[in-house]
Amino acid sequence: MQALTKAQKSRIAIRSFITTADALALRGYYKPSGKSGQTLADALKMISPEIYGTMNDPQMIELKGLEYVIDRLPRGIESCRHLILTAQDEFEHTAFEKICPLKRRRLSYRVGEYDMCFIISTGLSQVYDILTHVTFLNIEAQKIYRQMTMANGELTNEWQNLEHTVKNLDQLSTDEIHQAIWNLSILLGRTFHETKETYEYLENNRVHYQSNDNLFEIIYQIGKRMLAENDNRNKMLTVSFTPALKEMIGHNPYSEKWAKSIKDHIIAADLEKRPLHIISANLHSIRNLLYGYAAARDAGLDLDNNDLYQTIEMLRNKNQLIREYALKRGYFELSNIANIMIDVQFIDTTYFNEMAFHPLLNIQASHFSDNPPLIVVMDYAFGTQAFDIFDRLLEPYCIENNRTPLNVHSISIMGKAGILCGKKGDIMLATSHVFEGTPDNYIFTNDLLPTDFDGSISVFQGPIVTVYGTSLQNRDVLEKFKNTNWKAIGLEMEGGHYQRAISAAIIKSHISPDIKIRYAYYASDNPLISGQTLASGSMGKEGIKPTYMISKAIVEKIFKGNKK
Repeated sequence: MQALTKAQKSRIAIRSFITTADALALRGYYKPSGKSGQTLADALKMISPEIYGTMNDPQMIELKGLEYVIDRLPRGIESCRHLILTAQDEFEHTAFEKICPLKRRRLSYRVGEYDMCFIISTGLSQVYDILTHVTFLNIEAQKIYRQMTMANGELTNEWQNLEHTVKNLDQLSTDEIHQAIWNLSILLGRTFHETKETYEYLENNRVHYQSNDNLFEIIYQIGKRMLAENDNRNKMLTVSFTPALKEMIGHNPYSEKWAKSIKDHIIAADLEKRPLHIISANLHSIRNLLYGYAAARDAGLDLDNNDLYQTIEMLRNKNQLIREYALKRGYFELSNIANIMIDVQFIDTTYFNEMAFHPLLNIQASHFSDNPPLIVVMDYAFGTQAFDIFDRLLEPYCIENNRTPLNVHSISIMGKAGILCGKKGDIMLATSHVFEGTPDNYIFTNDLLPTDFDGSISVFQGPIVTVYGTSLQNRDVLEKFKNTNWKAIGLEMEGGHYQRAISAAIIKSHISPDIKIRYAYYASDNPLISGQTLASGSMGKEGIKPTYMISKAIVEKIFKGNKK
């Protein structure tokens, strides 16, 4: 029998993780240190995501992966013994502490000293994301426990020193902090520099965003939990899934309410007959591109007419100025709709005849003649949520029992993705979406072409893989997608789900088969290159130009298509 390749083993591991996670959600609970949890841990170790670095090293605690996970889980998660995943937000008017992680749009509530409740409103991708991070944390917790205990069961000097540090942290001098970091580095199996770097990263987030505790406290609480768990099985970490969550799988009521709210606002504003252009993007680039130049001129600011991106850079801190200007000229917004954390902007271009645009933005007054378009910009979805919200949004609206399709002319998806054939900051144009782990794939004609960009940034065109999660990426699988006949150029989490909903809407005659479809991504990371993975940090200013270059291409296509 032919031996399996690394890529084949990894694909089996990914499928095993997802299948086990689905089964546990239906079962209703599991213990990460129990048999079911070990199945998830074994699968994750086999996948060995680049973002989790040294997770498979039994003597080294993975610090960059820890930073990544702490940024995406609620503050205090390290001390919790019971994690509850539910679909119902029953805590809005209670005294329970409401917590939102630094880098994930998800609500959690601290409902007890050792209990954390996650509100799942975005679908299965959110469940996979949480379980992946919890599995990683528990793998690291078991390593910490082995490092803090000796063969005879007694605690090491390093652990006792850490306990003293945590209890006296407010009184420690800088020199004593450095000594404590040195002691912690021994416990973690890392160098002093590596430990200090993570300490400073988490401390900066703690001070500026109150999004997490300090590194000493995090490691100490993880160790305390493991001591309690090994002393008393009743104190083992448990993850529970409520019946409400199980009922939501396959039918997301949040998305239905969200879509209805958007269509109700369009109808209330008497805009339902307008050409409708839907954009999934961030909530700054389209608005700033369309209104920023005119708002700045109106305020008397000096701008560079010869460099659009330099102008955008100058306007980065003028969001309030731009928003106030836009609100008087056809712009309005909806936020906190149905608790799914996807805010929406509406741009009625009727007012654009009276506005000035940057000379390098190809929008002219002749484009807004008889029937000016309505642009709806929605924030990024998360994984499978993309299908749920688009499936509902593209359904006909109903007035007095009459179902009428929305007048959708184009759908544009822009965002960030991992790249397989280039570097951070490059642009990718999808020609198809290929689902990881299933035979499903979707081919389409992308209305965006490399010639729509000025050549100052590399543009790649080809299939893009839709993955289960950022923390379930495997180098061997991705290299196979890149180097075999798939010739994939990148990976992300939503494209295939969006296109599945679009294809379904076309089949059901909810939208025209001639609709313009656009997919463009800028590369936030390259998971195949060390130092360019997601764990290496955000792009910062480097992301401005590709983001606005894609935004420019989309809005110019919209108005070129609307030209009489």
